[in-house]
Amino acid sequence: MSRKAVLAMKLEYARKRLIRVRRLSLIAAFMAFFLMTVEPTYASGTLQFYVTVPNEAATTEPVPTTEEPVDTTPSELELDAVKNVDASTMALLSLAVRQVELAREPHGAKLVAKAIIASDYQWSETQFGCLNKLWTKESHWNYKARNKSSGAHGIAQALPATKMEIVGTDWRTNPVTQISWGLKYINERYETPCKAWSKFKRSRWY
Repeated sequence: MSRKAVLAMKLEYARKRLIRVRRLSLIAAFMAFFLMTVEPTYASGTLQFYVTVPNEAATTEPVPTTEEPVDTTPSELELDAVKNVDASTMALLSLAVRQVELAREPHGAKLVAKAIIASDYQWSETQFGCLNKLWTKESHWNYKARNKSSGAHGIAQALPATKMEIVGTDWRTNPVTQISWGLKYINERYETPCKAWSKFKRSRWY
């Protein structure tokens, strides 16, 4: 087999390893994020948490057999790529944690909603004005808000509250999950916040 073919196989093998490392890093980051955002109010008993990390030797695909021995020792380029993946993961985690902390207060929740709108929906400032009126009426942008009679919960007052699980199972404690779900719901059902606000003014629900 030519050296060019061997090199191509080595690069493909390295790519798969990096994908696996990145996947494990993301899983670990999200687990850490989940544990940091769970509030004692919702904890009962002793929380036991188990993480099973696959054995690298057992899960790694075997290196293709060639006429020439293939050196599987990570190169400096591969190691740098792993470092970059870890750095990117930690940066994303840090940003997510800052967003959650910011959104725990009404003013911060509005800023997070504006950022998500600018990124995913491109609604106008007028549309945000309607959203502000709607969610101020529903919850005053309080992620702990709960309607005792209906069970509606959170900033967007999802009913039933478990609807928000399509975005994240941490909907009880994570205001960013609530905001993301609420914007998705409005977009899919009403297209814009102003149409949702009009519906609320007519029916007292949306």
